[in-house]
Amino acid sequence: MKLEGEAKLLRIFIGESDRHGGRPLYEAIVLEARKRGLSGASVFKGFMGFGAHSRIHSAKVLQLSEDLPVMVEIVDTEEKIRGFLPVLDGMVREGLVTLEKVEVIRYQSR
Repeated sequence: MKLEGEAKLLRIFIGESDRHGGRPLYEAIVLEARKRGLSGASVFKGFMGFGAHSRIHSAKVLQLSEDLPVMVEIVDTEEKIRGFLPVLDGMVREGLVTLEKVEVIRYQSR
């Protein structure tokens, strides 16, 4: 089965060491998104980056970083994504959130 249409892409840029409720923040976000019935979430770990403080975080062997960049992506309807934003307000202390309009082509078995 093939489902198509317009949706919103929510991207959350945080640090690997960020925490919420005693667990990694990225994990807490994914679990909360699942609990609230969002379509799905994926977490990506970066090799290098910098954020608001302009400090480089890198996965180079000679320059070990304990706070690599992490990005959480969630795609769902605009209504569900916007409903999730207040939840993020209570979870993310420092980071960046972006929203984009996307076209979805989803393949799903019957």
